[in-house]
Amino acid sequence: MAWYFKQHPETGKIEGENITIYRFPVVIEKANNNYSAYSPDLPGCVATGATREEAEQNMHEAIEMHVHGLLEDNLPVPESSSFAEYIAVR
Repeated sequence: MAWYFKQHPETGKIEGENITIYRFPVVIEKANNNYSAYSPDLPGCVATGATREEAEQNMHEAIEMHVHGLLEDNLPVPESSSFAEYIAVR
């Protein structure tokens, strides 16, 4: 089956013929002995991991569970309003 997606970058939401995908920026920080992750657009949704990759995977699972819980409870999924950019200086 072919999927046709229309992306809405202002909301971080991608809608297709039979699917909706939500996108959220994630910040991963190095802590003393592990890594922590959070999304500025999903307050309270956090994860940790022994490695950066593990923190990223755990955060993916946390966001997935968070969004599915909101949908199951008929609550709105927040629109992504944050973005990140690297600034280079000398």
